[in-house]
Amino acid sequence: QVQLVETGGGLVQAGDSLRLSCAASGRTFSNYVMGWFRQAPGKERELVAAIRLSIGITYYADSVKGRFTISRDNAKNTVYLEMNSLKPEDTAVYYCAARPVWGTLEYIYWGQGTQVTVSS
Repeated sequence: QVQLVETGGGLVQAGDSLRLSCAASGRTFSNYVMGWFRQAPGKERELVAAIRLSIGITYYADSVKGRFTISRDNAKNTVYLEMNSLKPEDTAVYYCAARPVWGTLEYIYWGQGTQVTVSS
């Protein structure tokens, strides 16, 4: 059974930093892309960062470029999202998700989400 478990959310002030972790289990993820999504109340879910686990290629949404860093520890099957210079508009539930590198572009495995709240 595949599981993605996010940890690290919380309440911080604007300008602070936070690191989210996503621990994956239940299968081999070497040929997968892991992504971090977020969804704020009343807004659509958006992909903020992604990483191809085997070779480390990354993607960032424009809204987080230069502030967020996605990384992975393949030995631990864990993906991280380092978030710096947080803004109130970063407030959302953050989800990690996984999809195969080849085939569908749809993310097929999802975590339960972790709340990030940034106060002004």
